[in-house]
Amino acid sequence: MSGRPDIILKLATSLDGRIATGSGESRWISGPEARAEVHRLRGEVDAVMVGSGTALADDPELTVRLGDAPARQPLRVVLDSRLRLPLRSKLIATLGTAPLLIIGAEGADRYARAELEKAGASVALVPGHAKGGVDLDAAFAHLWAERRIARVLVESGGQVAAALIRARLVDKLEWVRAPILLGAEGRPAIESLELKRLSDAPAFRRVAVREVGADLWESYERV
Repeated sequence: MSGRPDIILKLATSLDGRIATGSGESRWISGPEARAEVHRLRGEVDAVMVGSGTALADDPELTVRLGDAPARQPLRVVLDSRLRLPLRSKLIATLGTAPLLIIGAEGADRYARAELEKAGASVALVPGHAKGGVDLDAAFAHLWAERRIARVLVESGGQVAAALIRARLVDKLEWVRAPILLGAEGRPAIESLELKRLSDAPAFRRVAVREVGADLWESYERV
């Protein structure tokens, strides 16, 4: 580790790598057994992260829910450059269960920040990225330096997944494949990587594969 946490990217897709239909329907691609495994994985990390697109579209809780057993709750993190997370979101509503950190870009609306902090969320501002969003290196450096977060599970949409992979920030990849096909109109798990040559493709080594209910769970490490 060098100035940032270990980053685990989790994807739940169809066999053809789609996370939703063309209309945006995504619940549930993976089966109940795989979703239970995701909750166990959340309980093993220090933070669970999503981008603002996922937070707005899916309205997730990002908590660990394992039946009646008491759960260790990770820090929930939203990359939200413009601080758009609604105060009525489930992430805000469940602040009594698990803490929430919203990472925005410097210059974000001060009123929005004040309202989020008044609701009980923590807000940190880091430099923005030239192409939009927050600077990922700065965001992860903040998590490590200011909060001593050692392991982050990212449950993102295609845009954040691609940004992480382009920046060579993904250390481990947990990929759940459901036995369905959604076709070209489905939304991709990983958006553009801006590759021009096959030799530029980021490479991963598969370290485990197992059946979880009807789904296939593959684990990879960065080469």
